Amino acid sequence: MERPKATCPAINVLETPEAYQLELAAPGMTKADFDIHLDEEGDLVIKMEKKQDQNEQKKGHYVRREFSYTKFQQTMLLPEDTDREAIGAKVENGVLLVNMPKLKKVEVEKAKKQITIE
Repeated sequence: MERPKATCPAINVLETPEAYQLELAAPGMTKADFDIHLDEEGDLVIKMEKKQDQNEQKKGHYVRREFSYTKFQQTMLLPEDTDREAIGAKVENGVLLVNMPKLKKVEVEKAKKQITIE
């Protein structure tokens, strides 16, 4: 009898000038199978869970019953320049896509002022 194999989904993280983009392989998963949130420290937590119960009736009295259960959790430290209020996610073609925009760099001009000595 073969033991079930536990594997973690493959994750890619791409950095562009505007954002960080995370791709997580999740074939067969739907958006209802995911819980994505920021924890108390502001880190990104991705949870995935799917249960399946399939019955298949064969010829005669033979019955095959197969249980499948997938559970995964990953916590990712976000870079300091991530706009945590603008993070978004979607599931598309078996891939979870998480878009994490970067904060806009605001250049503050230093005010020039002549100080009068009294």
